Amino acid sequence: MSANHFGTAVRGWRERLPPLDSGLEADGNRRVSGLRREELAQLAGMSVDYVVRLEQGRARSPSAQVVTALARALRLDPSERDHLFRCAHLLPPANETVPLHVPARIRRLVQRMADTPVAVYAADWTILEWNPMWTAVIGDPQVYGWTDNSLVSGMFGAGDGHRPEAIAAWPVRARDGDEVEEQAMVADLRVTAVAYPADARLASFIEHTIQANSRFARLWSTGSAGALADDRKIIEHPLVGTMELDLEVLMVPDLDLRIVTYNAADDSVHARKLRDLRTAAGLP
Repeated sequence: MSANHFGTAVRGWRERLPPLDSGLEADGNRRVSGLRREELAQLAGMSVDYVVRLEQGRARSPSAQVVTALARALRLDPSERDHLFRCAHLLPPANETVPLHVPARIRRLVQRMADTPVAVYAADWTILEWNPMWTAVIGDPQVYGWTDNSLVSGMFGAGDGHRPEAIAAWPVRARDGDEVEEQAMVADLRVTAVAYPADARLASFIEHTIQANSRFARLWSTGSAGALADDRKIIEHPLVGTMELDLEVLMVPDLDLRIVTYNAADDSVHARKLRDLRTAAGLP
């Protein structure tokens, strides 16, 4: 018999939610600290019997409306809500717009990684946050000239259809070539566009880029989709010369942010150049 993931999740979240958080009176005769089944049923607008059958796994095909009502009644955060939808074998509801907010905990993490170039991007590759080591290695994003701080515009923003010589403050190239890098970026952006169909800003940006750049239009027309993977970059730095660094993309699923880092093997000449740049920038 298949596992009852949906019922287990509902029961666990029901038992953790204090009645007072739902506007209910908490009497002294409760066997659990959380909600009773009848209380959850009342908050979600369904019968107690149906809640029981869902928790016990005897009802296994709740509708999207039922899952939405339970998620609201249980006060689930977005990642928990999406998990509940998947437990019901349903697609999670699409978010309206690409999140552009970087919480304080993520900003602190970026700044604490002082010896590593780190930046935070939104799902549509808008750069949102970076640390001083990123500026030392890649240049200050404020001088990149990207429209709306978008890496995609940096790659495809040239009106003549040609790729700019320097996307960042100086040339940064993918070891496998521009075409491979651009294909991966467009495929990743398509995934984001599907995840945020109501984001008018993103839709307008994509349409404008299709019209303005033949390279982007050709790649977009292929229909390719997939997450951007880790890569190896060749950086033509004005102070230390050529560096080859590994780029890693770390996902923050509940916020739909990408934390991008550059690093090199500890005993390599490229790691030494990173240390030299850190010293030149006066970083601790």
